Amino acid sequence: MTAWIGDVFTSDVGWTHLETLVDIGNRMAGSDGEREAAAATRDALEAVGARNARLESFDIQGWTRGESSIAAGETAQDCIALPRSPSERVTAPLVDLGYGLPADFEATDIEGAIVMVRSDIPEYADRYIHRREKYYHAVANGAAGFVYRNHVEGCLPPTGSVGTQADPIGEIPAVGVSSEVGARLSRRFEGDEVEVAVEADVHEAESRNVHAELGPDTDERVLVTSHVDAHDIAEGALDNGAGTAMVVELANALAKREDDLETRVEFVAYGAEEVGLVGSAHHAAETDHETITAIVNNDGVVRDRTLSLTTHGFDELEAAAETVADRYDHPIETIPKLGPHSDHWPFVQWGVPGYHVMSTSDDVGRGWGHTFADTLEKIEQRDLREQAVLLTDLVVHLAREDVIVEPRTPDAIAADLEAQDLAEGMRITGDWPYDE
Repeated sequence: MTAWIGDVFTSDVGWTHLETLVDIGNRMAGSDGEREAAAATRDALEAVGARNARLESFDIQGWTRGESSIAAGETAQDCIALPRSPSERVTAPLVDLGYGLPADFEATDIEGAIVMVRSDIPEYADRYIHRREKYYHAVANGAAGFVYRNHVEGCLPPTGSVGTQADPIGEIPAVGVSSEVGARLSRRFEGDEVEVAVEADVHEAESRNVHAELGPDTDERVLVTSHVDAHDIAEGALDNGAGTAMVVELANALAKREDDLETRVEFVAYGAEEVGLVGSAHHAAETDHETITAIVNNDGVVRDRTLSLTTHGFDELEAAAETVADRYDHPIETIPKLGPHSDHWPFVQWGVPGYHVMSTSDDVGRGWGHTFADTLEKIEQRDLREQAVLLTDLVVHLAREDVIVEPRTPDAIAADLEAQDLAEGMRITGDWPYDE
């Protein structure tokens, strides 16, 4: 009964696939590298025994970076463009809004200014403020440009997309700067005219989702998901090579436990997550939600040793995680709140049961993620194996016929978004899907 655990602890399948992904290089949404990563993931799933491994292509708004710059006084400051920034050059006074909380925008006149905000939030903030929310507060208040300052030290400018589903290219030029460059800009040039310039090629592109299956041919299915794309400035080991490696490792383990599966398990590695959850939104728009009994979305795994599962108010999902944690006498953190980011969300927003599977962290934000430092040596193979054991058993548990996770209504999800103070941010970023 437990021989499979030893197999997982000695398996190199997931780690080998992680190395394959990071060695591809640029996996930006719509790039040749992203398509190569999708094909490699399909092949890896097929190699471990998953059936009907296939690629599904879809069109996206392509964006390829050129040069970007900040000219302040007689100096040139290092920066990188935020994906889907418009290709534009603006000159305006620099205003440092610190954390860039909604109240900061309300209290400051930024009309016609270039606004700089930090990538973190203070301890007293009620909730996390996403980069795109800060960007669109700047847009709504008339800013001419946007500078996103990393809070993590180490001369690491952060990336991360702007744009909305309706308008994929943002409205004002946006760049990321390191913590150190941000401090220099604020100290020496706040209130002065600075120039922000972004060059980018905006074009049509194609992305791919990867699908494969194990278990009985039931109408109902458990989705085990991740995303294969990454930002073009790094290897994307943490975000989200590790998540896709986990999907392959879980498929390898579950292929050996296929007789234990009472419900079909569908593995999906999405494309174009980093530019607005495009691949998962495409899947959610064309598949039958009522046949999905649970989603196990891996995005942020293996950053630390202990799993952290956001359960989105589904009590049965929390209970399932606690069952597995008790079985192995191993901690699993559960967070019952909503998390409207990553590839579970195009489904969960309509009440489909889903986890966002991450790792615990005491830090705010992504750490090395979305920077040049998102590289393979940040990851411990031991953590991948330990978490794979727990997640394998969690998927088998969720696939049992007698484990029923009741869907929630969209109205209940919308009410929770309001109660958890998440609705304001979703409205300003164009992500609020409900009729007003």
